[in-house]
Order: sequence, then C-alpha cells, then structure tokens
Amino acid sequence: MRRSPRSTSHCRTACAIEPFYSQADLVDKAIGTVERALLEGAVLVLIFLYLFLGNLRSTLIVIASLPLSVLVAFIAMRYSGLSANLMSLGGLAIGIGMMVDGSVVMIENIFRHLEERSEEDLSMWRLVSEAAREVARPIVFAMAIIIIVFLPLFTLEGVEGKLFSPMAYSISFALVGALILALTLVPVLATLAFSKGSIHGEPRLVLWLKARYRPLLKGALGAPGTVFGIALAVFLGSLALFPLLGTEFVPTLREGTVQVRSTLPPGASLDSAIEYGKRIQKVLGEYPEVTGTYSRIGRAEVGGDPEPVNVVATVVTLKPLNEWESGRSYEELQSVMAERVGEVVPGLANNFSQPIQLRTDELLSGVQAQLVASIYGDDLDELARIGSEVEALAREVPGATDVRTQQQGGKRQIVVRPDRDALARYGINIDDVLGTLETGVGGATAGLVFDGIRRFDIFLRLQESQRSRLDLIRELPLRSTEGAVVPLSRVADVGLYTGPKQISRSNASRRLYVQMNVRGRDMGGVVEELRGLVRERVDMPPGYFVEFGGQFENQERAMARLYLVVPITLALIFLLLFSAFGSLRYATLIFLNVPFAITGGIIALLVSGLYLSVPAAVGFIAVFGVAVLNGVVLVSYINQLRDEGMPADEAVAMGAERRLRPVLMTATVAILGLVPLLLADGIGSNVQRPLAAVVVGGLVTSTLLTLVVLPSVYRWFAMPRKEVEV
Repeated sequence: MRRSPRSTSHCRTACAIEPFYSQADLVDKAIGTVERALLEGAVLVLIFLYLFLGNLRSTLIVIASLPLSVLVAFIAMRYSGLSANLMSLGGLAIGIGMMVDGSVVMIENIFRHLEERSEEDLSMWRLVSEAAREVARPIVFAMAIIIIVFLPLFTLEGVEGKLFSPMAYSISFALVGALILALTLVPVLATLAFSKGSIHGEPRLVLWLKARYRPLLKGALGAPGTVFGIALAVFLGSLALFPLLGTEFVPTLREGTVQVRSTLPPGASLDSAIEYGKRIQKVLGEYPEVTGTYSRIGRAEVGGDPEPVNVVATVVTLKPLNEWESGRSYEELQSVMAERVGEVVPGLANNFSQPIQLRTDELLSGVQAQLVASIYGDDLDELARIGSEVEALAREVPGATDVRTQQQGGKRQIVVRPDRDALARYGINIDDVLGTLETGVGGATAGLVFDGIRRFDIFLRLQESQRSRLDLIRELPLRSTEGAVVPLSRVADVGLYTGPKQISRSNASRRLYVQMNVRGRDMGGVVEELRGLVRERVDMPPGYFVEFGGQFENQERAMARLYLVVPITLALIFLLLFSAFGSLRYATLIFLNVPFAITGGIIALLVSGLYLSVPAAVGFIAVFGVAVLNGVVLVSYINQLRDEGMPADEAVAMGAERRLRPVLMTATVAILGLVPLLLADGIGSNVQRPLAAVVVGGLVTSTLLTLVVLPSVYRWFAMPRKEVEV
C-alpha cells in the first residue's frame, strides 16, 4: 500500500489507500486473453466453414453446435466444481476446432447426398436420415477416440495434475456435448433448413482444391512405395531433430509484474535494509517499461510472506507488453534489470522472479527459485564446501541466473562451555552456572513491589550494553560450597562463535541448497550440463549426493507419467480402431497417422523456438485424436464404396476425392481455432503456445498423410471385399 503524498494533518479527507498489486488483475488479463482467442477462433472457423460449404445456412448449423457444446461444458463444470480459469477456458480454446469436427462430417455428408440424390423419389427426412446413418458410426468412434486421447491428463499428479486436469475435463465435457449435437441437432436443423434441389454443386474453393488434388492423388496412387518412403524418411528425420529440442516443465506465466527478492547479510539492521530498498527502487524505476516500484522489508502484517528483516522484497509493476517501446522481451527486461541492480547496488543476493511464481516455487521445493540443487550430507563444513563449488559451476552454465547458495553464516554468538572438572573442584553445581547466565543475560524475577493493591515484578538482568561484553560475562559471580565467590571464567570457557543461520534437514539428512532461475535457455539443458559438471569436477565424499528439484522435479515426474500412460492410451485407440473395422490391417493403416502427426509437432516446436514441455506433450496428445478422426472418415468411406461393388483402385480414388472436403474442413477448423492462441501475446498466452504450435504443425503433416500417403498404401492393407465389415 502507499499513502497519498498530501498533508497528514488532513488525513480524514486527503489520504487514500491504493493497492499496488492485486492478483485479480492477473486473473482478469489471463482470462481475457483466452476469451479473445475463443472469439477470434470462432470467427475464423465461421469464415472458413462458409468458404468450404458455400452455404450460409449450413455454416450456421455447424457453428450452432459450438456455443451449445461450450454450454454443455459449462454446465458440467458447474456440477463438477470446476472454475473458469486459464487452463479450463484454455481447454475450450484448444478444442474449438475439434468441437465442430463431428458436425462438419455430418453436414458435409448430408450436402453430398443432397447434391447427388436430388432426383430420387425420397422424402427430405429419409434422405437426411440415410446420410446421417452413413457417417454416424465413424463419427462416434472418431469422437470417442479424441476424448480417449485426453485420458493421460487425468493421471497427472502434483502441480501438473492441478494445472492440466481442468483442461482435460473442459475438453472432454465439450466434446461429449459436440458428439450428441452432431448426431441429433445437426440432422434435424438440416431437415428444416434445406430441401431437395436447394444445393447446387460445390463451392469454388472446393472445386479449385479438387482440381489440384486429382493429379497429386493420381501420382501418389501410381507410386505408393516412393510416397511411403518419402514420408518415412521425413518421419525419421524429425526423430533425429528431437534431441535438439530443449525441455522445461511449463513456460513461465508472464504475470505483468516483477518481484525482486534481495537478501542482505544476516546481521543487517532495519535502517540499512530501508536504505538498500530505496536504492533498488531508484534503479528499477529508471526503466520506461516500469510504472511503479514498491518495497517491503520483513514479515507482512497478514503473515503470508514470512521474511527476516534482512530481506527486501520489491514489487515492480509494468506496462502492458504491447506498449513497450524498447523492443525487449519479458525475459530480456528481467536480465538487464538484474545486471543493472548488481552493478549499482553490489553485495546483495538478488532473485528476479514474479509474485505468484515465487510462491509456487516455494511450495514446490521450499525455495523461492525455479531450480534447486539440494546437497545432502552430515558435516556442515563439507556441505558448505560442496555448495560453494556447485554455485561456482552453476555460474558457468549459460541460462542459469540469480545463482545463490543457502545463506549459512549467522550472527556472532556468545558461547559458554562449562568445565566440569573445575566445577567439581569448587563444588559448584552446573545448574547454578546456567541459572546465573539465565538471570544475567535473559533476566529473571527477583521479587515483588507493592503499591497499594497493585503488584509489580522486580526484573533483574545486566544492562543492554553489558550483555554483549565478554569481559563482564566472564566476571559473573558464582558461589562455591565453601562460600567463596568464583568468577565464571574460572569454571567455564566463554568465547564468541559464529554459528549457522539455520540447519535444514530432508531425506533423513542435513541439506544445503544452491538456488537459481533459468532465463534464455531450456531448464532441462541447464540441469543436464550442470549435472555433468558436478559429476566431473566436484569431489563428493561417500554419503554425500546432489539432487535437482523445483520445477525440474515436476517436469521429470510429469514426463515419466506421460511416457507410461500415453502408450497405454495409444493401445486403447488401436483397440477401438480394431473394434470399429474388425481388422488389424485397417487399424494399422489408420494408426499410421499418429507418427506422422508427431513429425509436424516436432518441426513446429523447432521452428518456433519453443521447448518440449508438458503443454507441448498435451498438444501431441490432442493432435493424435484429430489425425485418427480423419483416417477413420476416409477409410470408412472407401470401404463403403467397395461394399457397394466398386473395384479397390476406383474406390480409393473416388473416396479420397469425395472425402477431401471433410478431411480438409476438420483439419483446417482445428488449426484455425488455435491460430489466435498461437499468435496471442497477452498474459497467459505463452503457457498455451507450445500446445497450439504442436497441434498446428501436427495437423499439417497428418492431413498430408491422410490425403496422399494413406490412399496410396491402402491397397497394401486392403482385405478382400467379402471379409470387410463396416
């Protein structure tokens, strides 16, 4: 809080209390970013659906399923106790394209029947119902697969579970609603909105795309081995690029506020801490991006941030990112601030972070930093040696910033060690020594003074100036059993000793930590390099070891869980495909979409400079579902044409051409739904950007596979027509 600079004599009317930091602002900005992405994605989906369908009514029917699906999700969230937050709303923004996939396939098939069967003597209701039944089963299986791919998110534990389970719930709720609407509402609205003969040909965009797709498809069908070889080479090449991706837990949420935690020596006075706080504020206030600086020393009144008086916590409020004229990024500003404060105000251990991030990091590891190297052992001096060496190595690692070892040195203490042999010679009990010290330094009640009916304790101890003097404490008198007065120095050793500020314990051992933040590099790379340096250059005695914690620990736990659960999920998808087609061949054919979706995701992360993180892993999971959906739609229709008696080659060519529009529509709307999230720069956008990049890149490559590679290799997997059951 800050007080208005007006005169305090008129405080009743001239003073105002202004909040300098509120988490509500961050919540509003983060949710506003997702809401804008949702709205912009819906508009883009609407425009491109119209271009693909060429009919406003059909476009509106498909779009109608979007808000209704979101409504279903909101109702389910309400009853399950989920709030509308960055991750739950982000889940809806991610799934905005997937929500209309079922409706797109349904309305497109109804359109095709209206175009091709307008001369048949069938009622509109009969025509629409037959078209709906034709694609109902593929839609159910495909949407079920999309929902199943999000199952791994429900298994995440710890912080990552808290972060991503709301996203998994909101997407699943919305997709269930979208599936129900695609099977019920869309056919009904189509029956009411259209009549036989009202659809006249395909729109220009679709005709233009088909004209360019036919020669490509013809060439692919003529050389399936070459096409598959090229696709396989691209996939293997992307796997070779995978080690080049950096790793991290979750991209740091840009809160729009910086918090600097400056630690002074343990014996620093309150006056010196205040002076340091003013100097830090002056330095940070020089930057044009800064709107205000506010320092706090010691413990807050509410007790939420217990800090000693030698810690200065400075909150730096910033302008919105789009108003920065310097061209710096958020991380670059933190780096130049840290360098400048270190130059102008030397001698401090500074930690540049953000208010919520500091608290989250402290909950993760007990240390207010992103990354912690915890050193375990028994001897404090040995721990201090290892800690200083690890700190020196960490400062050599690019990307490791704000490196600091746990503050060990404490204030000087007066230590009294009784000599039991001397006490025995004088016949003095050790309790007498302790009692005398307690009275002289700590104080004791020596009697009472009565003033009428009031009583007052007589409190006895040395004067404040005498309690810190060794010579006077050494002369404290003790009485022997013979009545002689013996000074304390005769029976005890009195000296000064600087002890540790605190002794931390964990894992049944003493612990010393080296904390650091990571900027300008992936956290996994920093840990890997530092771990190698420690292994090579630090002498670690038996019983001593180093563990890395903080966000890195969450990253390892989340990835280990995903590495276990994702293969199980993929096996479930394969099982569903097998149950849908009754054939291992067709299930394997469609499952080829999964590795090629990985190809685009890896390339997208590499090109965009993003790291492999938990959101990116969620993106890979999401793209699997859409990729499989397109494969199911295409293969189901090819099998249907073969069941009607069409030769395999002709069925593949016709099926691929006729399914070009729904495949492109489902992929395009899924991509366009994420483009606003990919390009957004508001608060919270960077957390969702890796996910959006993976989905966009993965859908590009998987769609190419669906339209080119899959038809060309279909004949390798095709079963005799009499054995096919769809």
